[in-house]
Amino acid sequence: MPAPIRLRELIRTIRTARTQAEEREMIQKECAAIRSSFREEDNTYRCRNVAKLLYMHMLGYPAHFGQLECLKLIASQKFTDKRIGYLGAMLLLDERQDVHLLMTNCIKNDLNHSTQYVQGLALCTLGCMGSSEMCRDLAGEVEKLLKTSNSYLRKKAALCAVHVIRKVPELMEMFLPATKNLLSEKNHGVLHTSVVLLTEMCERSPDMLLHFRKLVPQLVRILKNLIMSGYSPEHDVSGISDPFLQVRILRLLRILGRSDDDSSEAMNDILAQVATNTETSKNVGNAILYETVLTIMDIKSESGLRVLAINILGRFLLNNDKNIRYVALTSLLKTVQTDHNAVQRHRSTIVDCLKDLDVSIKRRAMELSFALVNGNNIRGMMKELLYFLDSCDPEFKADCASGVFLAAEKYAPSKRWHIDTIMRVLTTAGSYVRDDSVPNLIQLITNSVEMHAYTVQRLYKALLDDISQQPLVQVSSWCIGEYGDLLVSGQCEEEEPIQVTEDEVLDVLEGLLVSNLSTPVTRGYSLTAIMKLSTRFSSVNRIKKVVSIYGSSIDVELQQRAVEYNALFKKYDHMRPALLERMPIMEKTASNGPTEIMQTNGETEPSVPDTKHLPLVTQPANQANDLLDLLGGNDVMPVIQTTLPTKPASAGGELLDLLGDLSLTGGPTVVPAPAPSVPVSQPPFLLDGLSSQPLFNDTSAAIPPMTAYSKNGLKIEFTFERANPNPNIAVITIHATNTTEADMTEFVFQAAVPKTFQLQLLSPSSNIVPALNQGSVTQVIRVLNPQKQQLRMRVKLTYTHKGSPVQDLAEVNNFPPQSWQ
Repeated sequence: MPAPIRLRELIRTIRTARTQAEEREMIQKECAAIRSSFREEDNTYRCRNVAKLLYMHMLGYPAHFGQLECLKLIASQKFTDKRIGYLGAMLLLDERQDVHLLMTNCIKNDLNHSTQYVQGLALCTLGCMGSSEMCRDLAGEVEKLLKTSNSYLRKKAALCAVHVIRKVPELMEMFLPATKNLLSEKNHGVLHTSVVLLTEMCERSPDMLLHFRKLVPQLVRILKNLIMSGYSPEHDVSGISDPFLQVRILRLLRILGRSDDDSSEAMNDILAQVATNTETSKNVGNAILYETVLTIMDIKSESGLRVLAINILGRFLLNNDKNIRYVALTSLLKTVQTDHNAVQRHRSTIVDCLKDLDVSIKRRAMELSFALVNGNNIRGMMKELLYFLDSCDPEFKADCASGVFLAAEKYAPSKRWHIDTIMRVLTTAGSYVRDDSVPNLIQLITNSVEMHAYTVQRLYKALLDDISQQPLVQVSSWCIGEYGDLLVSGQCEEEEPIQVTEDEVLDVLEGLLVSNLSTPVTRGYSLTAIMKLSTRFSSVNRIKKVVSIYGSSIDVELQQRAVEYNALFKKYDHMRPALLERMPIMEKTASNGPTEIMQTNGETEPSVPDTKHLPLVTQPANQANDLLDLLGGNDVMPVIQTTLPTKPASAGGELLDLLGDLSLTGGPTVVPAPAPSVPVSQPPFLLDGLSSQPLFNDTSAAIPPMTAYSKNGLKIEFTFERANPNPNIAVITIHATNTTEADMTEFVFQAAVPKTFQLQLLSPSSNIVPALNQGSVTQVIRVLNPQKQQLRMRVKLTYTHKGSPVQDLAEVNNFPPQSWQ
């Protein structure tokens, strides 16, 4: 049989193929020749054939028929055969195939071979694809090589030990004696792999972590020698001595110093030296600085050192490299909760990143900007964020609008500013806002009595300019229906009043009814507004005519409203003025009755305590009831609704819809057909009497944050603030972060408290918790505790992670005393 072609010739031949079919033909022909050679047990060219087979495997062609030939090469006495055999085993075999167990004895023999290079091949293969069975059998040989004086073998044995520990964690203690002298080695390769081994052991075992904390001074000395050493051509990278080893040592120091005062104190000085002496002109230096920053922020470092770390991140924001800017923004986002003031110093640089062309940097800058908003900078930050909202891509508008709403609700300096800000958002990005923005703004306007004339005038002007933004049109229609008399009378004091006639106002509302841009919901708002104006304007006959026209509308909802309004004009005309009078201020009174309401990220589910007799209508309601049942029967207080549905009621009562269709007796609210705007008892709200007061005071600084939940990579932290002027209200902000490598989607946070408390959940910032701590989901909880009892809470978390639904329950009883006393 002729000698097979060499690997180099095969590569050259395959590269001459002009088409995929031609290449496949060449590969198939060569595979057939290799198979024939294998069948004939040709020992002379087995090594060459396996090498060619590995090249084909790298190109994506099947090469499984060469697995046993790899084992034969490993068993050979020639180094060249062993080298190809071990390479083939690493590429073609894994622990899912039983064939790999056949090589255990060969590896054991080679680990005791007299030639270091053969031992190195065996260590590499075991560290690459060794199964748990192989690791158990060969761990003793690896541990023996870890103690040898040969640095070439020690570094390979250390990496092999890392693989053994990952596969069989209970073998960790076997390697403990061998680690004693690893850090005293002068060879950088051994030092590097030793640090990797120590890091793996510390991460997997708390006992090992305590044991190795005594090595902190030695690690600090090694790192100091690296920084202070002169030029060494063997280890120099862009003027920095062995940056790879420096990064590894910094990571190990981070693990050892976490939650330990003594270890953190021992490494403070060296971290300061690294942070100040590292050259930043090259990417190598930036990598070390970034790792230093992470270490400083993760250990119990001094406050000055933390400020230095944040200043380094601030310098990163000025770097021309987009990756460095992105890393800086992500890191600042993680630290903003703990070092808020230090991050605030870089606010202008962060805001400048909103103008970056890179969408990833824009998104991180937007999230960080919202995290920096507080009562002192709310006006300036909102100005920048609203400018960003005007010019940003559509993919950012929804998140940006949501963030502006939350920030304005939390830190608004005045009612007028709050109304102006939300109207600006509706004007520029109305199509992207969440559904609850319309009822929330209507509630805000209703409770701001002194702003009614100003608001209706602003909204009327906005309506004349643009009717394409449906949320804006809906709010405008509602306000014109409620306060149309103030618009026509020109009673606005905040700005110059405009002269508008009744017919002009009705023309605008009728135009909305016939516009192709109007949705059915918007038409319902417009028709209801026109109906309300029948008690505020003198043009009753014109209004009657408009309403009667829509009594035959093809839109069933609109038709039903029109028919009921016609009945008001005819049969119940004597009741019309009372039914259509102006909506009262939405009083925030206490609840009466045993109704339980579970709020799920802003959506409220009513239920009665005896849930077993209720029909199983929807799954969310059942889940809510399950959570409430955890606190035991009637010992649960209602959660108060803040997110109001915008869907028109089937009976035409639009104003009752805006109250949320809440039932105070346990059953669904029934809206009377001919009474679209009857004043009803309002649902309870927590922040009674806060309409003209700042929402929070400064006493919250004394309440420490707490971790309420930490499991499976999901971490829920609570931060606390006090409502002003009611000291019985605690405002809790949850921060949900995710340390896993995959996003947690469809995230829902639910909570329940005993009946002596009242609980109110606001809408979350998002329903996706980003992976690797690259962002957080925030949500505000308000708890009324009039009796100053110790706070208890049950929480239910549901989300989807890596395609699988996850659900968990937890009880939170360790609230700081300052939060409820």
